[in-house]
This record gives sequence, C-alpha cells and structure tokens, in this order.
Amino acid sequence: MLGGDVVAVWEVALSDGVYRIEFAHGTTTGKRVVYVNGKEVVRKDWMFKLVGKESFTVGGAGTKATINIEAISGFAYEYSLDVGGKSLQKFIDNRAKTTKTWLLSVDGEDCRVVLEKDTMDVWCNGQKMETTGEFVDDGTETHFSLGEHDCCIKASSGGKKKKNGIDHHLLLDGQNVSPQ
Repeated sequence: MLGGDVVAVWEVALSDGVYRIEFAHGTTTGKRVVYVNGKEVVRKDWMFKLVGKESFTVGGAGTKATINIEAISGFAYEYSLDVGGKSLQKFIDNRAKTTKTWLLSVDGEDCRVVLEKDTMDVWCNGQKMETTGEFVDDGTETHFSLGEHDCCIKASSGGKKKKNGIDHHLLLDGQNVSPQ
C-alpha cells in the first residue's frame, strides 16, 4: 500500500509497457520510497539529507531512471525524473522519433503494439514478438501474429522529399490500423 507521503507521479512508456512511477518523500522523517506500478523498488528511511537523487531501473530491459530532489525554497521541494540519462520530456520526445505505437482490440483484448524503428523489434503487451522481415518493391514488411491474426508492419518511403522519412503502417488481417 502506498504511503501518504507520495509527492510525485510519472508515467513512462517503454516498449514492454507503460510504467507508473510514484515517489514518496517524508520531509519530516527523511524517508524516500520509489514505487513502480505499485511495487516498492527503493526504500530509504531516516535520510538526513533531504535533497539528492534516487536511482532505480524500470521495465524488462532494466532502463535506468533517476528521481532528482531539489530544494526550491525553505521546505519546498521540486522533483524531476530522468529516464535513460535524459529528462523525462527529452526521453518522451526521443521515443516518439524511435518508436511507433498502435492501440487496438484483437478478439476483445486490448493490445499495445510497439515498433522499435532502429532495431525493427516488435512488442505486444510487453512481449517481444517473433517476426519475419522481407524486402518488397516499396519498402519492407515485418510479419508477426497476434493469436490467429496475421499482422504486418509496412515501412515505405514517405515520398520524394527526404524530410518525410519512412512511414510505418500496421495491418491486421490486411486492414490498416490507426496509430496511437
């Protein structure tokens, strides 16, 4: 059960899921507790130094995260989260460039499909999928299955302008799925 000293909450989307990070800071007791998805991962009691950093890992790949605690005036504190060595906002911006996410329902089950563009790894609901890639006339196709359904992520040039980059489309049984 989370204590009454929770002072900051963040959500971090990784390839294997969305993680809720909560930080409890007892400024009178010196307590610091970090929870990831409700599970306690760091606990320090009776810390005399109320400012500083708390580091821990998040997700199956052990992504490093650090909570920064800074005094802003008197007994007022500011809390920030770094993920993968970047501020949370820079991490989110980078993930937006290096991943593509689709939310869909398959046979009544909600699915979160994530493509890691740099490795072409595909994740669904926290599980890395077995994929088969192939080159086609207009780009590449990465095939995998969700239950009894055939899926394909098509990667093709965004057009004649280089700044358009590569477009990625998820097809479920041949039908286009809108991204998140």
